[in-house]
Amino acid sequence: MRVLALLLLCLPLSAAALPPSDGEGRELPSLAPMLERVTPAVVNVQSQRVVQARHPLADDPFMRRFFGLPDLPRERTQQSLGSGVIVDAAQGLVLTNHHVVEAADGIAVTLADGRTLDGELVGADPDTDVAVIRIPASGLQALRLADMSRLQVGDFVVAVGNPFGLGQTVTSGIVSALGRTGLHGLGYQNFIQTDASINPGNSGGALVNLRGELVGINTAIFSPSGGNIGIGFAIPSDLAQEVMGQLLAHGEVRRGSIGVEAQDITPGIARSLGLDSRRGALVARVYPDTPAARAGVRSGDVIVDIDGRRIDNAQALSNLEGLLPVGRALPLTLRRDGSGHVVDITLSARPSLNGNLLGRGFQGAMLGEPGDRQRARGVRGVLVNEVAPNSPAFSRGLRPGDLILAVGPREVDGLQALEAAVAATPGQLSLNVLRGRRQGVLILE
Repeated sequence: MRVLALLLLCLPLSAAALPPSDGEGRELPSLAPMLERVTPAVVNVQSQRVVQARHPLADDPFMRRFFGLPDLPRERTQQSLGSGVIVDAAQGLVLTNHHVVEAADGIAVTLADGRTLDGELVGADPDTDVAVIRIPASGLQALRLADMSRLQVGDFVVAVGNPFGLGQTVTSGIVSALGRTGLHGLGYQNFIQTDASINPGNSGGALVNLRGELVGINTAIFSPSGGNIGIGFAIPSDLAQEVMGQLLAHGEVRRGSIGVEAQDITPGIARSLGLDSRRGALVARVYPDTPAARAGVRSGDVIVDIDGRRIDNAQALSNLEGLLPVGRALPLTLRRDGSGHVVDITLSARPSLNGNLLGRGFQGAMLGEPGDRQRARGVRGVLVNEVAPNSPAFSRGLRPGDLILAVGPREVDGLQALEAAVAATPGQLSLNVLRGRRQGVLILE
């Protein structure tokens, strides 16, 4: 009994979250009052898309005649189940994941009260895995966004979603870590890690605190088996809100760049530079004729703040570059030779991969840059993370895991350098590619 009493006292639940009694005058902790406010704002999202259906025998006229096969349908409907969160009841806006509604021909949103409504895709951003859906705004209930500056490791959180299509399900846990990066396939990462059970179908659902405020959009699990093992990831609600604002305003996310290559500050780098803190993004290279170059930023500077927003590492700098407004002068705070400096910097529009690369044989390839650990080992270039089968990139020889080192004589150490080299190369492209331990030349026509 002493152990039970101690455990109950340790739960930081407010009196408002407690039922009156258990019938014998004893109060018991419960999440039910909070969930009564939260669950009406969490919805199930079902997307449909028509895909080409292929059969190895049906494609051969001789085999069809020999076996007497009828003409089989060449199309089939593929369904995807996920979750979503109503964040604006007046406008009927629902946040979910991009991968839940990717390439959807139709979207159906089922509310907690059983109503099923047609959803309209407002916009989606694959780099952050955020999408916005609009549904008819009638009798909706929205979640309030949390103050993310107050979120700490160890805070209790609750995940609400639609795992495995079972219907609305609630799991609980704590915030295991903040600022997680390194997940495969996403460009801008600053995840909340939680041990609240997140399973397939929870994608797009809500991660809330004990006040019933939205702290994150559940997006991924780390699992060798495909099931929950206590490592789940959620997109912070403030990041999702910024992406939603751009999607509403422009229909896309317009990302900018200051024009630097940055890296995290390791203990060794901190000692060599005489830094008393590892916070910030170390400038490893400043590209010529960029906002950073024009503002006087140098290699060796440590960027600690942009527009009043704290920079803890290179990923945080990349996130801010991708989300801050393009074309507006912003104060940038950096440390140089032990002292602080503030310069004004105007983000320039980042060149579009679609504009410069997709027409040159890269269609179907998902490109990225080496991570901090790879860069620390001296890896430079552009990584081919994924290649869609039967795509132009696949047919021209690009494969997942390839590392593009150069375009002709021009070495590339990042996406910006690759785009510049492609733009400066007329005619066919000659790529110097490292595949495993073998290096060779690949021609894109």
